[in-house]
Amino acid sequence: MSVRRVNPVRPQPRFGANYTPSVGWFHHWLDFELDEVRRDFESLAALGLDHVRVFPLWPLFQPNRTMIRGRAVEQLGQLVDAADEHGLDVTVDALQGHLSSFDFVPAWLTTWHRRNMFTDPDVVEAEARYVETLAASLAERPNFIGMTLGNEVNQFSDRPHPDPDPCTYDQAGRWLERLLAACERGAPGKLHVHSEYDAVWFQPGHPFTPAHASQLGGATTVHAWVFNGTAQRHGRAGPATVHHAEYLMELSRAWADVPGRPVWLQEVGAPAPLVPAEHAAEFVTATVENALTCEDLYGVTWWCSHDVSRRLADFPELEYSLGLLTSERELKPQGKAVAEMVARVRAGTAPGPVRRRTALVLDAGDAMTAPGRATCAPGGEFYEAWAGLAGDGVRAAVVLAERAADTEYLAGRGIEEVVGVGGQ
Repeated sequence: MSVRRVNPVRPQPRFGANYTPSVGWFHHWLDFELDEVRRDFESLAALGLDHVRVFPLWPLFQPNRTMIRGRAVEQLGQLVDAADEHGLDVTVDALQGHLSSFDFVPAWLTTWHRRNMFTDPDVVEAEARYVETLAASLAERPNFIGMTLGNEVNQFSDRPHPDPDPCTYDQAGRWLERLLAACERGAPGKLHVHSEYDAVWFQPGHPFTPAHASQLGGATTVHAWVFNGTAQRHGRAGPATVHHAEYLMELSRAWADVPGRPVWLQEVGAPAPLVPAEHAAEFVTATVENALTCEDLYGVTWWCSHDVSRRLADFPELEYSLGLLTSERELKPQGKAVAEMVARVRAGTAPGPVRRRTALVLDAGDAMTAPGRATCAPGGEFYEAWAGLAGDGVRAAVVLAERAADTEYLAGRGIEEVVGVGGQ
């Protein structure tokens, strides 16, 4: 695992939104209207946000294995420039991939041309060329943060995907390293990362592992969704629910192999009906306040910027109401709550990072493959023990069992007490 860079963490965490265009959703690339994009960015800048995460649709940008559309790349550059006009920096996801229950995979990977996106040599070469092209096209723009390889691309590698591209732990690691290296060639020194949904932390045998997430790339990204069994078990305001993002960030730190590695809360949202609309604002405040207690927090990027229009069919119901603003760019209570949190952070009146002197010991088996990681999932023994500590007011760190007796390591993290699950 040689591709990693620890970027300096800003004095204050960044705040942004995952950009879902108010007009046309991500299909806006088909009828790209720069003025609509500008109006969206204006509505986000008004909240005090400093960045957006944007999503080119892979089949539209690379419709053939040997063809990357220059016009599409040019439009991406125009979008990044429009963000700069409104004081917004931009991070770009490449392999889209999977968005809000829909898969966007090029035709040259499916049906009659079915090939494995993680292991086929020709496919991986084409993917590397694509991510490098996007990175290089933006490298000189001052508001370009860097690349994310794709949105939760690990969902293609394993169940419950209906048509997975299976790979092994070693193959997943090589794929990540190669594509991250391609991003670095295209835009040296930028913040290049990868992202996974929570199977990476919870699902035994899943080829993408906590070690991959916490050791490769310039930061660890966390996608914290409470519809994964958390809110169902603990309710909208239970400690496990409002501390879920904090939990995943602390869980990731147990696998980090360099001190001070940034952790980016890259996706978090208030999904109805588990978090009813009338309680979304308080969920925002509690979740972000708890996240801010984590050390080395790079930033918080809320999902998402604007609601999906009801004119578009077949989305899961919750996807229509996740925006900080409506699809008419009207401010919603959760948008107001995010803006208030941003103002508090900038004014120095929000919670800050705390030194976690107590650590809960996690035994998930081999540190690289984590065969026992089901214990970390909602309902798992470790998960429920950590949530119980949170409910008691304990800001607990997480330490792997193999490091629990390493006094130098513990001291470096400021840990003074280690406790086992069940208080042992």
